[in-house]
Amino acid sequence: MTEVNAIEKSPSMVRNLIEITKPRLSVVVVFSSIAGYFLGAEVYDWKVILMLIVGGYFLVGSSNVFNQIIEKDLDALMKRTRNRPLPTGRISVSTAWVYGLIMAFSGIYILYLINFATAFFGALSIILYAAVYTPLKTRTPLCVFVGAFPGAIPYMLGWVAASGNFGIEPGTLFMLQFFWQFPHFWAIGWMLEDDYKAGGFKMLPTGGANKGTAVQIIWYTVWTISISLIPAFGVTGSLYMTWISAVLVGLLGLWFLYYAIKLFKERTNQVARKLMLVSVSYITLIQIIYVVDKFLR
Repeated sequence: MTEVNAIEKSPSMVRNLIEITKPRLSVVVVFSSIAGYFLGAEVYDWKVILMLIVGGYFLVGSSNVFNQIIEKDLDALMKRTRNRPLPTGRISVSTAWVYGLIMAFSGIYILYLINFATAFFGALSIILYAAVYTPLKTRTPLCVFVGAFPGAIPYMLGWVAASGNFGIEPGTLFMLQFFWQFPHFWAIGWMLEDDYKAGGFKMLPTGGANKGTAVQIIWYTVWTISISLIPAFGVTGSLYMTWISAVLVGLLGLWFLYYAIKLFKERTNQVARKLMLVSVSYITLIQIIYVVDKFLR
């Protein structure tokens, strides 16, 4: 292949800048923020929703950029990440730093236009993800526990954007997404165990894809299901769910738990992958049910 053809076939800088923000992950995170907003708002302000979408994407995107800067050399060692813009040199580290900082400060400012609390929690999520969680990934499996904090912020961030306050309602949303992340990320860690080991990452609670990790996955799945049903009992303030929706949420939980138990029994990468996909569907459908329930009752 000639040098000219190589240049023509390489992704454009715009595509590289989009890719480094992990757009699919960022969109999923922003979706949870919007779900939280619809749950917490009494009057829907589309200007606020737009700022939450743009500001939220900037914050998540910048966190992903900083993460990839720190892990650039380790990403080059793993099959699933070696073709990212930084390991391949399609984006320089200095460019990534400038890009990430612009996105971070822009995102914080946009969220500040909504209210201070939203900007505060948004900024906190960047700090925890990039400065605490990312460095811990090569040191201790507790990194997943630390990473669950910034990962749980977006869902409750939407409620805070709508109300300007943090109370039991966004706290419940936070707990739901916090506990959900353990089976989700451990399923990913299980099916990518060899790749993570090549990069020196310590993602599984017992150090490997074994029976102990499978037990932990079941345990945290049960916690996730339990928290998802709390709003049905009328103890979480204005965050309430009818019993019809609670039944749907419970059935989704059993679906989630089925694959967690299946992983315990079979302990294969195929089941781990299925559990990961089910976990994504589970949290997305839960958020939709919560919102639809509010609109229909």
